Amino acid sequence: MRRLAGLLVVPLLLLTAACGGDDKGSDSASKNGFPAITAGEKFGEKPTLSKGQGDPPKELKTQVISEGDGAKLKNGDAIQVNYLGQAWDSDKPFDNSFDRKQPFDLTLGAGMVIKGWDQGLVGQKVGSRVELVIPPDLGYGAQGQGDIKPNATLVFVVDILKATQIPVSAKGTEVAQDNVDLPKVGTNTDGKAPSVKIPEKTDPPTKLVSNYILESKGDVIKETDSVVVNYVGLLWKDGKTFDSTYAQGKTQTFPLAQVTLKGLKNGLIGKKIGSRVLLVVPPDQAFGDKAQQSIPAKSTLVFAVDLLAKM
Repeated sequence: MRRLAGLLVVPLLLLTAACGGDDKGSDSASKNGFPAITAGEKFGEKPTLSKGQGDPPKELKTQVISEGDGAKLKNGDAIQVNYLGQAWDSDKPFDNSFDRKQPFDLTLGAGMVIKGWDQGLVGQKVGSRVELVIPPDLGYGAQGQGDIKPNATLVFVVDILKATQIPVSAKGTEVAQDNVDLPKVGTNTDGKAPSVKIPEKTDPPTKLVSNYILESKGDVIKETDSVVVNYVGLLWKDGKTFDSTYAQGKTQTFPLAQVTLKGLKNGLIGKKIGSRVLLVVPPDQAFGDKAQQSIPAKSTLVFAVDLLAKM
């Protein structure tokens, strides 16, 4: 089973290829063994980094530029950050979120990003600005990535904006599932994947279905939100699972503005955080006439989604 996140959401840095940038840094000397921030040093400002001096460290290095007064980050937290990254031996950033004005959302310790991030950010406080120097074995290694050369040591300045603890499961009032023509979804709240039983010898609906299975009292989701979810996705035709965060052992964060699967996006907007939702997505709001990995063309998709948190 292959993850389809790259088909559901516009790919982000640290998950796929890095993007080039036009910013130029300074060749000022390093500070305490870290490339110096020569402009934009304050939290929230876009920083300018000098080039690293001498041989880079062979181990992960973390320096707190300014410490916030928020909670300490733990593995499993959903966090939101701004960042700038460049190679140790370069004065040109390969990517930054400041220019996009779109913070980056991730679940810490879930393997969504390079290991240097997962390890270097644990224990840091919300509201802090942190500089990370990441050796190749905790970055992109010998293969490199996009504009990042093989065996590159990476330098990041990271502003920690938010952190949210993620519950293990959706919880709420059970909603009657009395339409025999729709899939039946389990109501377990133990953090394991809910069962999904698709009715046999029944034609799928031709319009999007978005129904509560467990209805919580959380905030209503807006298109501008980033939502932390667990989900299982199945084909209506044969009931086969094509994707599951439960099988991977990690949640997924969907910035809804970047979700490309129309039915998934429309089905989640307006629902309440903390709830479990059944989505039945017809082909015209899924992948249409195009096959995708294990999903045949013109497939109706079924999702059971736990809406765990929003950023």
